[in-house]
Amino acid sequence: MGKALSRKFRAVALELLERYPDLFAPNFDHNKEALKKLNIFPSKKVRNQVAGYITRRLKRSGLSR
Repeated sequence: MGKALSRKFRAVALELLERYPDLFAPNFDHNKEALKKLNIFPSKKVRNQVAGYITRRLKRSGLSR
């Protein structure tokens, strides 16, 4: 089982989805690179966790491209 993502990071992920809706896709590698370009996360681990959460949200909502 995976580890739970804290509320703080979930809130940041949702805020990023609202601000940059065209930047993200239901593809983890694409989202990881998009977050890398934004350069707002202090570590690779946190960036990957947020990218994974964004990917799950987009896949569940059916907003695939």
